[in-house]
Parts: sequence; C-alpha cells; structure tokens
Amino acid sequence: MTDDTDTEQTATDPGREMGRDTSELSTVFGDAYRGELDRETTWRTRLDQTTTWSVTVVAAILTWAFSSPDNPHYVILVGVLAVGMFCWIEARRYRDYDVYRARVRLFQQDLFANVLDPSLTVEHDEWRTELGEDYRQPTYKITMFEAVSNRLRRIYLALLIVLGLAWLFRVAAFAPDASLSGAASVGSVSGPVVFVIVGAFYATLVAIVLWPRKREAKGEFRDGEAGEWKDEE
Repeated sequence: MTDDTDTEQTATDPGREMGRDTSELSTVFGDAYRGELDRETTWRTRLDQTTTWSVTVVAAILTWAFSSPDNPHYVILVGVLAVGMFCWIEARRYRDYDVYRARVRLFQQDLFANVLDPSLTVEHDEWRTELGEDYRQPTYKITMFEAVSNRLRRIYLALLIVLGLAWLFRVAAFAPDASLSGAASVGSVSGPVVFVIVGAFYATLVAIVLWPRKREAKGEFRDGEAGEWKDEE
C-alpha cells in the first residue's frame, strides 16, 4: 500500500523525487542557472538599448539646438523631458532585470561558492526554500524609487546635467542683447517661472539620488577593496 502511494505521489510530484536524487538535483540546478542567466542577459540588453536611445536623443537635440541662432532654446527642455521618460522606462526594465540577477546571485553565493570553498558556510541557510517560493510566486526585489535612483546614478543624471548646462549656455550665449530672464521665456511663460520649474526638476533629481535608504538590490561589486585573487605569490 505504501509503495503504491509513493508511486502515485512521484507521478504527480516528480520534483519531490528529483530533490532526493543528488545527480538529478545537480542537473536541475545547472539548467535553472543557465535559464536565469539567459533571462538576465536578455534584460541587460534591453537596458542597454534604452540607454542608447537616450544618448542618441541627447546628441541629436544638442546638434540641432546649436546649429542656428534661430532654433528655439526650449527644444533642449523637450529633450530633458524625453530623457526623463527614458529613465522611467529603464527603471521599470531594471526592476525586471533585478529579479533574474537576484536569482543568479543566489545560485552563485549559496551553491557555486560553497562548492568551490566548502570551508565556509552558505550566505543564506534557507536559499533553496527562498528560491522555490520565488519560482512559485515571483516578486519584484526592489522598489520603483530605488530603480529610478539607480538609473539616475548610473547614467541619466549625467545626461540630464549635460542637457541642463547646454540649455543655460544656449539661453545666455545666443541672446546677448536680451536679459537672461527674458531670453529664457517660453511663449507666455516668463523666464523666471521657467527657471523655477527647471531648478525644481533638477533639485528633485538630486534628492532622489541622495535620499538615504537601505539598498534592497542584492549586493554586487559594491563596497570593499579590489580583490587580490589574481595576484601571484
């Protein structure tokens, strides 16, 4: 009776039987790791595509804005909005990317590192349980705020600062006979109002980058000195 029950359970739950077999489990782990690594690489490529679009937009707008004194300066501000939108899109993609990167890091920290150096304990005692729960119910590992902050620090704040400085130079250099506030006006919106809006926007970006918070993304290439494992005795 017990054998029949075990056979039926194995038929309906093959994963349980694989979990008891070391050779089967190593195969499952290998396939799972390669799958997660491929998905991480795919999402990393999507992040790079968004960054490429942003750099292309910045180059095109700056080239056009400075090509003639008759071209309006506010086109650069339109570029600021466009790059800000790209940053938002890339932050959403980064949250998806981080899901698969976190799984890959879990394999590396708690499986491969322990295989290579069994003298140390695993980083997470319940890593198989955590990974199994995440496969059953996938969840984001970081908030949207952290994702936006990460992408700003990595690339987008620099691009937006370049656009902001270019706009200031464009306003000041191409209208020498007009006051700075008058040259910065956009349609019926006065120059001082435009300066306040632009200043508030950049102040918000800096606040997002510098806002103190606990990092939720799994650590990788963060604090610490450069490794010496390549050094020869």
